Amino acid sequence: MKTIRIATRQSALAKWQADWVAAQLVRLGYEAEMVYVTTHGDVNQTGPIESIGTQGVFTKEVQRALLDNLADVAVHSMKDLPTMQAPGLVLAAVPPRAPTADCLVSPYYNRLEDIPDDALIGTGSLRRKAQLLAINPKWNIEPVRGNLQTRLNKLRSSDCVTPSAKFDAIILAEAGLRRMGFDDRIAQVIPLTQLMPAAGQGALALECRADDQSTLAVVGQLNSLEVYAATAAERTLLAVLEAGCLAPVGCVTRVLSDGDSQNIQIELTGRVIASDGSKMLEQTDSADAQNAKELGRRVAQRLLNMGADKLIAESRGD
Repeated sequence: MKTIRIATRQSALAKWQADWVAAQLVRLGYEAEMVYVTTHGDVNQTGPIESIGTQGVFTKEVQRALLDNLADVAVHSMKDLPTMQAPGLVLAAVPPRAPTADCLVSPYYNRLEDIPDDALIGTGSLRRKAQLLAINPKWNIEPVRGNLQTRLNKLRSSDCVTPSAKFDAIILAEAGLRRMGFDDRIAQVIPLTQLMPAAGQGALALECRADDQSTLAVVGQLNSLEVYAATAAERTLLAVLEAGCLAPVGCVTRVLSDGDSQNIQIELTGRVIASDGSKMLEQTDSADAQNAKELGRRVAQRLLNMGADKLIAESRGD
């Protein structure tokens, strides 16, 4: 019986994701062993995420464990994984996806529309901030970092005694909240038309060494063809825009399937937002799953033709 070593970050959510993968491998008849890794993003928990780098801050060290043969498979949150494939590694599988939406978490407000102009909203994402400002430019939006529980602890409430608590509301991914059992903290699942998620949000990415054929064959059994195609379209969109995972770019993919796994159609909507929310560009197109990357390229090129590159450059301060 082969023991498969799983490299993962040490946050509670990362461990949940790796444990889920381990359980699937055990179900297939294999042993699973955890290899815990500390990443650059885990060490640097203060200030905006873009202040510590734009690529791979939560993935490079996990990938290094693979390349150094300390692990056989790496488990990432897909939205953290750079679109440029690391040399020597391949994306072995993308399992079935969790919900992709963002959520409003607040002890005071049940909908975005209920939040007054002077409220303080926390988010570590420029994509979320830009879209929130597009909804209401009078909101005060500041970065919030840390693991899920740390961010929840920064919410103000009538009985809160935590000195660092200051936010009236924070925005978090639905997938993480539900995976960690915080369903009761969700005030609103924000409609995708208001807050478009990041490329790959809610999906896991399982990487292996390109030459490790035995592990690739095992891990490949966890792949979802629909999710693999959908995230390929989203990540190609991001790559062609040269946006990186921290840019104000959102996207939504709908799977249009007739039940025949050989005839999967996907529809991709891409959105690029000015960092101050003053301008928003959007394009939608569809294709069959085999042409997912071409679909991502098409939607990205249409956005570039509309001036998306200028909005992305401005968000970087170029």
